[in-house]
Amino acid sequence: MNPYQDKKSFEITRIFYPNYYSDTFARKMIFGINPGRFGGGITGIPFTDPVNLEKYCGIKNDFQKKPELSSTFIYQMIEAFGGPEKFYSSFYISALSPLGFVKEDKNLNYYDIPKLQSAVEPFMISCIEKQLVFNINRDQAFCLGEGVNYKYLVKLNQQHHFFSEIIPLPHPRFILQYKRKQLNEYIGRYLSSLQ
Repeated sequence: MNPYQDKKSFEITRIFYPNYYSDTFARKMIFGINPGRFGGGITGIPFTDPVNLEKYCGIKNDFQKKPELSSTFIYQMIEAFGGPEKFYSSFYISALSPLGFVKEDKNLNYYDIPKLQSAVEPFMISCIEKQLVFNINRDQAFCLGEGVNYKYLVKLNQQHHFFSEIIPLPHPRFILQYKRKQLNEYIGRYLSSLQ
């Protein structure tokens, strides 16, 4: 999935990014895995589904309003942080792979197939390097996912020295799928790590 080749998605990014990033503030980077087919794979904005794009960011869109679990958690956390303007003035959310993948109509993570991971690695490294020129604070980066995504980002970081430290956080989908009763605890964990 490459939402940036879709005209509607690209137009949304041309509204979103200037709205939240037209300044010179240094930001810390947060890495997801890769866009999902109901969130960033549609809107072009990581962890932002069409529902939350409209509800929290005020950007009207005519995409199908199907919520994505990861986006739901991220925007609840963003609200607890102080809202999108405050959050995005301090953080830049990306993904190790800006391209999303689907197999048999289901999301596929870049690491689910070893050959896919090997094939996209040079592209991922190139994308990280290009994003680091966005006035990114390189003292710390955050990784959404404490397992494979974290280990892989640590490996890349050891090779390329992108950041001084990588801090893992539980993946939003894992939280809402398996730990929903502890939602407030996980939001608190995010806030304490990010602040």
